[in-house]
Amino acid sequence: MIYKLKSVLDADVRQKNVVLRVDVDVPIEGEQIQDESRLNAWFPTLELLLKNDAKVYLIGHLGRPKGADEKLSLKPVAHWISQKLQGQLVDENLGSFKGWKITENVSILENLRFYKEEEENNDEFSKKLSELGEVYVNDAFASAHRAHASTAGITKYLPSFAGLRILKEVEELSNVLENPNRPLAVIIGGAKIETKLPLVEKMHAFADFVLVGGEIAENDKILLKVQHENVPDRKSVLLVADLTQELKDITPKSAENFLQVLQGVQTVVWNGPMGLVEEDQYAVGTKTLADGIANLNCYKLLGGGDTVSCIQKMGLLDKFSFVSIGGGAMLEFLSGDRLPGLVALE
Repeated sequence: MIYKLKSVLDADVRQKNVVLRVDVDVPIEGEQIQDESRLNAWFPTLELLLKNDAKVYLIGHLGRPKGADEKLSLKPVAHWISQKLQGQLVDENLGSFKGWKITENVSILENLRFYKEEEENNDEFSKKLSELGEVYVNDAFASAHRAHASTAGITKYLPSFAGLRILKEVEELSNVLENPNRPLAVIIGGAKIETKLPLVEKMHAFADFVLVGGEIAENDKILLKVQHENVPDRKSVLLVADLTQELKDITPKSAENFLQVLQGVQTVVWNGPMGLVEEDQYAVGTKTLADGIANLNCYKLLGGGDTVSCIQKMGLLDKFSFVSIGGGAMLEFLSGDRLPGLVALE
């Protein structure tokens, strides 16, 4: 296994103050959480800490605010936790931070990205976070590829451990990276072109087939092909989808071509939808692909917030062998990159 993480199961947390980093970057409309997958993923770690009479300070981020932004407040997440624990929200100052007390033993800080020091991995900011606790536990796999104050900096000041979800993610992804059943196909879609393109390049050395759809396929079709030709020791076959006339979904023919390739594979890794799935008429390519993959008899790994939400709405989530809560973190892990949030827990 690539990482040898210190586990929360081996940590002395009984009656301790614990700072727990969690994934709370979830889709919210109005004040309603649209997909609870990421929240449910770390909840067993919180329950484990509470069984040990720990006092837990939850920390995390939502979106990409430029300073404090009420629309990106973590209050809806605090409400969700409050309902799960049958608590009651009370505004509270937590050290140098604003937040909410939920129960006697659980509090949550407001969105850490309201402070620019979080993404700067500012040392003084990391220290202030650490002053809330005696032990630090990270269970936010989706943020593990970021060297931020709450994922890396804080570990300099507290004994630090991996939560249950991170341990599971590392176990599953290590198996795929180190000993996958082949042929292996990676499907990459979505719109985060600036982050996805370098990762596509790395996939050419890992995968047998790289299938690219979504906005990245349209904007970078030529670049993707040139990149593929220039990769030394490449082992992959590249297939880039064509988009429909509106450029918001892949064509039925491309979806069919993808499924044709996938018929012969033993491992499928999928990250990123094929179209603008927020609008049903542009989710057709993603639905066709999801239906086809659901019927494959092989190991199927799914990741990325938008992809997971979309497949969940289609009722097909249980057809996948493992659903990662990481998007970029999952792809970077499978690229062989060392993730700063995990390195800090070794």
